Amino acid sequence: MKHLGGMKAAAVTAAVILISMAFLYFGTAGFWDMGISDRLNQRETVTNKKIYIIGIDDKTLDQYGPVNTWSREIPAKLVALLNGTGDARPAVIGFDVIYSEAADRQADDHFAEVCGEAGNVVAAMSFSFKERPEKGEDGKVIYNPYYVDHVIEPYDSLKNKVLCGFANTFVDADGYVREAMAYLDHEGERKYSLSSQVYQVYQESRGEKAVFPDTYGRNNRFYFAYSGKAGGYSVVSMADVLDGTVDAAIFRDAVVLVGAYAVGMQDSYMPAIAHNSQMYGVEIHANIIEALLEGRTQLPVSPFVYALVAALLCGLFYVYSEKLRLLHSALLLTVLTILDLIFARGMYVKGWIVPTILLPVCLWVIYLVQMVRRYLSEIMRRHRVINVFKQYVAPQVVDKISKDKDFKLVIGGENRHIAVLFVDIRGFTTMSESLKPEEVVEILNEYLGLTTKAIFDNGGTLDKFVGDATMAVFNAPFDLDDYIFRAVATAWDMQAGADVIAEKFHKRYGKSVSFGIGVNCGNAVVGNIGCDFRMDYTAIGDTVNTAARLESNARPGQILISSEVYEAVKDRVTVTPIGEIPLKGKSNGVFVYQVDNVKREVKENE
Repeated sequence: MKHLGGMKAAAVTAAVILISMAFLYFGTAGFWDMGISDRLNQRETVTNKKIYIIGIDDKTLDQYGPVNTWSREIPAKLVALLNGTGDARPAVIGFDVIYSEAADRQADDHFAEVCGEAGNVVAAMSFSFKERPEKGEDGKVIYNPYYVDHVIEPYDSLKNKVLCGFANTFVDADGYVREAMAYLDHEGERKYSLSSQVYQVYQESRGEKAVFPDTYGRNNRFYFAYSGKAGGYSVVSMADVLDGTVDAAIFRDAVVLVGAYAVGMQDSYMPAIAHNSQMYGVEIHANIIEALLEGRTQLPVSPFVYALVAALLCGLFYVYSEKLRLLHSALLLTVLTILDLIFARGMYVKGWIVPTILLPVCLWVIYLVQMVRRYLSEIMRRHRVINVFKQYVAPQVVDKISKDKDFKLVIGGENRHIAVLFVDIRGFTTMSESLKPEEVVEILNEYLGLTTKAIFDNGGTLDKFVGDATMAVFNAPFDLDDYIFRAVATAWDMQAGADVIAEKFHKRYGKSVSFGIGVNCGNAVVGNIGCDFRMDYTAIGDTVNTAARLESNARPGQILISSEVYEAVKDRVTVTPIGEIPLKGKSNGVFVYQVDNVKREVKENE
């Protein structure tokens, strides 16, 4: 038994190593963990009162017009004002605006001369990156996502008078900004980022040395801690500085960043410090600069080391949880979770980013497995039966199965007379192309929730979802009274509910969709179709195919039923005869009716 326990612990250890590596390298799980890390660690407030932002805001745009129409005399006037008060001049002025194209020669040269005389201006440039395969040091081909395709620089006379730094903002795959690039070697020359260049000039003005953090990767990246949410820094309107409303003397010995501060300029990103919010690019540069000044930068911990440590701890916890009661294991697990969060926070402060919740999740999984294992033998029969059908059978059917001690799962099929319903969302593909993915999922889930509820409310069996379509059968796996009418009533409930949902989404997104529904009845083979290791409870046969064809011929908002269905329910429905229509795959046409109303009050035996 001890040997078996050791094998279990070893298996758990190996599994956690693999899970840890996958967690750190693949999928969205790593970014989910980073989101938790953001909330745990990004709690700083702006402490450096010597960083100012002069925003090109709505007020400035209203007064001077769009930026691309400005004469370079406007930024020249700003630089002259900021540096024109003797000793009360900024330590550095960083422009998060790329003046790449020459416009008016005289104004362009004047702006360049003013900046050159000031000696404290850093201008923005930009790299255009593309992914390109390259050979690594070991000779293997790797893909460099930061290969410089071309460079966007300030116009010549300005470039020759000022320092330049690339202003690219680097966004993680989950859409949040957590990393910055210190510098990039391009064509034998080291190019610093705008933030790094401004940081260097500021340190030189104070007589101090610029110390860059350690970086990782081929492109000299590092993580940085934010110093505040959007609006945390002192922001003044450029218009107020130009017209003298704001005294330029307040910027004495400070870092001054000039950049977009209006929604229309499309220079905003999602910062790690406040999820689902927006921060202008110039504010992100301010946060990076303060992180460099305060030494609040981080590197990711080695995933190999972390995976080994996490696996060891999980193996030990597994061994001890085998011996402890569940309550004691839960207490130990709670303590370990708290210690893990404290450790992650402490490592972040010391400059290392470690997974925040990976270890607690693995420990909780081990605990839950232990708990389930101890009780599994007592509920195995009921749990097995419920798991077989709960994915596709109405709740009342599941209850009947769980209470029937003589029930046995039959592998194979049986010939039954059933009613089959197909429903499909019309216009969904076209609509999804114009909406965000989360909006598409919201709409789809709402409609599929409606179809599922209608099926279950009428005692039917949910067979499957096929994209945005739903298939249901009635009178299987158990006998169901009045099942043909129940199928028609289900279609009617779906159509009624679809109108309510369509109105809601039309108000919200300006778009709505509707159902096309087909109902047929007849004999079909119903049962567990597949093989001994993978089965699917479904119905097959001509009855099913005809129902699917009826649905495909139904117009938006239309319910089509076959003549067999109509004969079974004609005293309880109002219909419009459509006539005989050809169906794909059938040599003879099918006479079809459109359902206009369902008279539930006449007969409905629930």
